[in-house]
Amino acid sequence: MNLATKTSLFGLALALLSCGDGSEPNTTMQVFETSRGGNALTEVQDFESTENPILIRVNVEEAKQTITGFGGAFTEASAYLLNQLGEENRNKILQAYFSDDGAKYSLMRTHMNSCDFSLSNYSYTPVEGDVDLEHFTIEEDLDDLIPMIKGAQSISTEGFKLFASPWTAAPWMKDNNHWVGGKLLPQYYPTWAKFFSKYVDAYETEGIPIWGFTVENEPHGNGNNWESMHYSPQEMVDFVKNHLGPTLEADGKGDKVILGYDQNREGIEEWADEMYANEENAKYFDGMAVHWYESTVSYFPEMLEYAHAKAPEKYLIETEGCIDAEVPVWQDDEWYWRKEATDWGYTWREEDKKYLHPKYAPAHRYARDIIGCLNHWVDGWVDWNMVLDRQGGPNWFKNWCIAPVIVDPETDEVYFTPLYYIMAHFSKFMRPGAVVLSSEVAGGEIMAAAVRNPDGTYAITVFNEYEEKKGYTLDIDGQSYNLHIPPQALQTILIDPKQNNL
Repeated sequence: MNLATKTSLFGLALALLSCGDGSEPNTTMQVFETSRGGNALTEVQDFESTENPILIRVNVEEAKQTITGFGGAFTEASAYLLNQLGEENRNKILQAYFSDDGAKYSLMRTHMNSCDFSLSNYSYTPVEGDVDLEHFTIEEDLDDLIPMIKGAQSISTEGFKLFASPWTAAPWMKDNNHWVGGKLLPQYYPTWAKFFSKYVDAYETEGIPIWGFTVENEPHGNGNNWESMHYSPQEMVDFVKNHLGPTLEADGKGDKVILGYDQNREGIEEWADEMYANEENAKYFDGMAVHWYESTVSYFPEMLEYAHAKAPEKYLIETEGCIDAEVPVWQDDEWYWRKEATDWGYTWREEDKKYLHPKYAPAHRYARDIIGCLNHWVDGWVDWNMVLDRQGGPNWFKNWCIAPVIVDPETDEVYFTPLYYIMAHFSKFMRPGAVVLSSEVAGGEIMAAAVRNPDGTYAITVFNEYEEKKGYTLDIDGQSYNLHIPPQALQTILIDPKQNNL
């Protein structure tokens, strides 16, 4: 069941909530909740008082970063699965992600050439030695990927920004002549830069605007398992400042966003140092992209703060995160709230770093990470696959993962996991152009993040990962509200100051 059918968001009455001083309420707000107890972005209105509430104070005068958006990735795997479903379920999924009654995704990613979540290895440059890219073709994307993107475009009323990431160039451009690992040969730097420009032309011919790029997905590689191409920070900077940036600029595409790095957060200092070392290096970089796979428990706030401090005016976007190395659990919401999931590092990480990869609850990981990122200068957060099957694929390397929506194409069934609703708490209510507000939680027993949307409304998301109900007082814009959040739950509080007569 999708978000729109779970609860009719726009038809719900506003809940009247008590003010902290015990006076008559002079404001209205809505509270939506997703919880282990069974709520799935459900409006709640019953807030009994609690002793010793935790204080959440939002400073509406202290604005931080501007939100670019929230969303997921168009992958060949997800697009292929949509085409295996009946029309009703295909439409249900796209509506759930992109409609006004759904999650309203606003920042999207896709892959250039194949990736692990493709059905096979392929490149848009299949002819070896084609340095002028005369045979460039996106034919591989025409059956599944492009129809999925167009379907999303037809549903999204506000539209979405789309950026693309390459996992690798065609083997003939690389020093190891292989899909996996290796580096781009320097003589092909101009060809590879032109590849990005040709991609923009090809997709925009299909009616799909490209907002920007990450230079390379995971430039450190992935253990030589699936498509990859390695860069050092110096090599990436060289490619961008001497080839990619000038090529896009010369081709009239200088407005396309270029995000550097695009891998895990720990260790990003050397990338930020090199990318932003001087004006020449930084000229074509519009920001930095990061992933979450370094740990299941830490969101590395100190690394995010470091990257922001190096270039406060540039983007800092989480471009990929998912529950990896797991086969999806089908039709069992409870599992997503229990600390049973493990990730790649639980088995494969060096012994001295395995502490970063304990068992965890998938729902907790999403909520904690997104709130933590918002409070440390991240302006966009992008999930990985939007749709996977019950095996966690299709994936040519058998790198099984979990997506917020799981489908069984053989029976034409769809399962919206709790992860879908958690993503919607942010994507639906924290809109592009919103400003993150400074907030403080006394005691640290719960997490919270707050924004002021472009229309002036406030959205405050609160997360309780503990086994006990927590009472809290929300202090914002001269008002105080006494609320509580049940065990293992995420809430979004919406406040419209225009209704407050402030």
